[in-house]
Amino acid sequence: KMAAEPSKQWSEEQLKSDDLPKKDIIAFLQDNAANSFLAEHKLMGNIKNVAKTAKKENLVSAYNQLFESKRFKGTDPVEDVTQQVKEVKIEDKPKDTKAAEPVDEGPPRYTKSVLKKGDKASFPKKGDTVSCWYTGTLEDGTVFDTNVAATAKKRKSSKPLSFKVGMGKVIRGWDEALLTMSKGEKACLEIEPEWAYGKKGLPDAKIPPNAKLIFEVELVAID
Repeated sequence: KMAAEPSKQWSEEQLKSDDLPKKDIIAFLQDNAANSFLAEHKLMGNIKNVAKTAKKENLVSAYNQLFESKRFKGTDPVEDVTQQVKEVKIEDKPKDTKAAEPVDEGPPRYTKSVLKKGDKASFPKKGDTVSCWYTGTLEDGTVFDTNVAATAKKRKSSKPLSFKVGMGKVIRGWDEALLTMSKGEKACLEIEPEWAYGKKGLPDAKIPPNAKLIFEVELVAID
């Protein structure tokens, strides 16, 4: 896709003469030189602005260098691609806002079984503050985290966990599952590692890498 090389437009004498305006040389270079060449010689942008800052002798030497180095338009290996990418990006902007919903991620990475039905009327929305009692266990039954007190006495003084749902404050499996629960519901969530702590696990909480987590969660309030 090589364009024919441009031929020299002016002789040395013409270039140096005051009859040739700087703007003409800049226009010629912008039309014929590769972007990287223009960038190096600070010749990108509005011709008037370039003419203000560029010295005539620098333009003449850039003109001569262009023909020596043959860095004409289209010789930059990535130039066309980056140009296309830039244009594509600009066009895609408005579309992106709609595409914020997860695109084709396959089935959810958790299963939920209801242990106690909720009111089936009040469901949390993204950004609502939910309060929950929960117990988290590994597949072998090891409890790694719970906020449910063991004795009735302690239960009176303990508080449920509260957080804004759907905002990434907790693992994805929780965020997604809680949006399907109604107030008062108690459910058992089995969450795949992709929507829990993934490949890294959570060593401080004794959660190994790639662990499937089982949570018993009771949704007690939605604010």
